[in-house]
Amino acid sequence: MRDVPRTVWLLACGTFANSAMSVAFAYLFLYLTGPRGLGAGEAGLLSGIGGVGLVAGNFTGGWFGDRYGHRRVLLASAATAGLVLAAVPLLPTPLLFAALPVAEYAAGVQRAANSTLVAAVVPEGARRQAFAVVRAAGNGGFTVGPVLGALVATRLSYDWLYVAEGLGALGLACWTARVVPARVTGGARRKEDRNGGGLWPELRARPAVLVLLAAILVTDVVYRQQYSTFPVHLADHGLDIGVYGALLAVNGGILLCLELPAALALRRRSPLHIVGSGLLLVGAGYGVLLLGAGLATAVAMMTLLTLGELLYKTTATAYVADEAPDHVQGRFQSLYAGASISGMVLAAPLGGLVYETAPGVLWPVCAGLAVLAGVAVLVAGRRSSARSAAARHVRRAPTGSPPRAASR
Repeated sequence: MRDVPRTVWLLACGTFANSAMSVAFAYLFLYLTGPRGLGAGEAGLLSGIGGVGLVAGNFTGGWFGDRYGHRRVLLASAATAGLVLAAVPLLPTPLLFAALPVAEYAAGVQRAANSTLVAAVVPEGARRQAFAVVRAAGNGGFTVGPVLGALVATRLSYDWLYVAEGLGALGLACWTARVVPARVTGGARRKEDRNGGGLWPELRARPAVLVLLAAILVTDVVYRQQYSTFPVHLADHGLDIGVYGALLAVNGGILLCLELPAALALRRRSPLHIVGSGLLLVGAGYGVLLLGAGLATAVAMMTLLTLGELLYKTTATAYVADEAPDHVQGRFQSLYAGASISGMVLAAPLGGLVYETAPGVLWPVCAGLAVLAGVAVLVAGRRSSARSAAARHVRRAPTGSPPRAASR
């Protein structure tokens, strides 16, 4: 852990505090249908629009960072999100249809900029453990946040959740301005970007990154079924909300205890092999549900899903950062951030449609998609390793070596 810079530890502290206070989204539907008096349809529409804003912010935040500087973009986006969220209790209900998507978009930009800042301050070779530190801080904050949020909502009001989340975002902006040096900006687009070294040419030169991004997008839709159709599946088979809450606690406990040690233990291993193995475990988790509906299979499913998550999420983030040239680091991170959160918009409608039409088909489809994604990443990893070995062979070959030897 000595390879992780002090700046990352300080960023992790800010992430923990912000995550602990950023729980209003967990109670959004209750807030809209309760104090705000919206119907379920209107509340669902507003929640969906907010989710689109969050995904859009993740996909575009890196572009702003590459152009204007990642530190500057994080400060601006966190401040914007904070001010809008803190003002939510004062806004009339119709204005929420504009305010909440803006806040979610700013939060998405903030998330992409935060990942890029970590990549910018940590040298290649130490990024897995650095991202693991930040993820552990975020998971730790979210472990205590919902409990505190429930107390605030019941003892005070839902309005205070938005005030607290707004203050948390503003606090993160102030904290980041203090602990991240101003020189860590990412800079404006450089000459090589203007002369053809832009995003798409850089991605085409790295086909394994393209495969990884597609695999992560597919897997995230599968992974987030645990938050939409999976609890419905449990209820349909006589397992109540208490069981579901306990399963989520299993998820959080495993991640808090094992994610950082796993990142350290596996930091010398091939990243794509680790990611591919993690995706296979996600597929195996949903495959377990084919054995029957009960407490044992539900626990096994959540355990496998969580083990897959701790293998692939940190490693994939670090791999994308390591592969990205400096002038498109933000856009690479933004693509990954958007792909890794796309399930927030796609998982519920797609999974819900399949579950309503043919409940018995959903889990085989989920398992099959995750396994296919894992196999694709493993194949991409083998091809990437083969190309790297061939390139090293060519570089070591004597000047007079015949062309045939060089082609190997």
